[in-house]
Amino acid sequence: MMGIINVLKNKKIKVTEIPKWGAFLRKQWEDNFANHLSVEEKKSIYLWNNSGICGYLWHLFSYEKRACLKREEAEKAFNNEHKGSCYVFWQHTDYALILENAYILNAEDLEDEYDIYVVDKEFNWTYVKTHETLLCGPYFGRKDIKT
Repeated sequence: MMGIINVLKNKKIKVTEIPKWGAFLRKQWEDNFANHLSVEEKKSIYLWNNSGICGYLWHLFSYEKRACLKREEAEKAFNNEHKGSCYVFWQHTDYALILENAYILNAEDLEDEYDIYVVDKEFNWTYVKTHETLLCGPYFGRKDIKT
């Protein structure tokens, strides 16, 4: 985690560490981006851990349950998005960050991160970089655009 913090601070982005917010932010992300799916639909795409299979919120995009941009288009959209304040969190840890003055944050800054989510504070847009970068993602999606 220190690598990403150093990258951000070197870009003069204000970073506030919020070590126990991961579960809360993952739930907020789900409530905002996957709220159109039933519990059964969420189970069918392995949105959560289930029967020994590790769940991922980004399955919402890989299973095409919400419209999104992929790969280079996702990176470009993220790089061009207005990023004053946003949250950064990961799939498998409760550690998270609040970023302020994140205007120059870009996809390249996250190149060493996996299963990382960036979302504006209102949960209107999200950028996700997965651990399966050659197959899945990165993704950029908006709350108001569904499939």
